[in-house]
Amino acid sequence: MKATDGEYYRAVLRRTAGLSPSQRLIVLLYAMMPTDRAGAVRMTGQELAAEVDMTPTVFSRMRRQLVEAGWLEQSDRFSNIVYFRLTARATGEENIVPLSRVM
Repeated sequence: MKATDGEYYRAVLRRTAGLSPSQRLIVLLYAMMPTDRAGAVRMTGQELAAEVDMTPTVFSRMRRQLVEAGWLEQSDRFSNIVYFRLTARATGEENIVPLSRVM
C-alpha cells in the first residue's frame, strides 16, 4: 500500500494543499494515529485536540468542516463518543467498483 510512512504523510500533505493550516494539521493527525481494522482512530476529540494544542471546541468545529468537505467520515459510535477515519480523498486510495454489463 504505502512505500514508507514519510512518503505517505507527504502525499497526504500534498493532497490537503487547499485546506487551512488547522484543517491540514487535523488530517495529518488522523493519518499518523494508530487505527483499528476499519481505519478509525480510537481517540476522543478531546484527546486529539490536546495532541495538537487546540481547544476541544475548535477541534470539533474543524473536524465537522472536514467531514462536510469529505476528508473525514464517521466510522463508529460508542455511547456519546464518535470515532472518525480518513476518507479515500485524504488517503489517495481509490474505491474501485467493478462495473457490470447491462444486457
